[in-house]
Amino acid sequence: MTERIRSFIAVPLPEEVRRAVGMTIEELRTFGAEVGWVRPENLHLTLRFLGEQGERELARAREALAEATAEASAFTVSLRGLGAFPLRGTPRVIWVGVAEGAERLSALQAQVEAALARRGFRPEERAFHPHLTIGRVRGTRGVQALSGALGGEEVFGEAEVAAVHLMRSDLHPSGARYSVLGSFALGR
Repeated sequence: MTERIRSFIAVPLPEEVRRAVGMTIEELRTFGAEVGWVRPENLHLTLRFLGEQGERELARAREALAEATAEASAFTVSLRGLGAFPLRGTPRVIWVGVAEGAERLSALQAQVEAALARRGFRPEERAFHPHLTIGRVRGTRGVQALSGALGGEEVFGEAEVAAVHLMRSDLHPSGARYSVLGSFALGR
């Protein structure tokens, strides 16, 4: 039986951005909301969650990423503002927004999605909304107070999008641990 690897495709973030977002996460923790906060070392921009995949599927994903990144050129995104999905009702995901560069990030994600589809991956059903997930709501306690703190325009910095990573996610009681399965530079 082949090993199934929980995987996703992401854009890495520089340490200074992760540190700035991490400080805000610490401030948001003070609301006492039932939220699973992302550890700063795990912060990244997700382009596509692949789920449990075997080595054959991961090889096809690597081919797709090589294709999708070959014609793309590096660009910069700025991270600014706090919000939640869904936009109305009880929040489930707390995020930092992608301001400048959001259109280019969306275009890159569409290229990745199309390359994956050509290799037999089922298309993502949800529309892509450029954002950085910083927490997942697990219960109702403290969420209303936390929601009041969202919507600001705090600036977290800029990140050069110069590579896309195929990532492995191993779940542990202390939280997910990520490792890079492949790195694909834009415009090789």
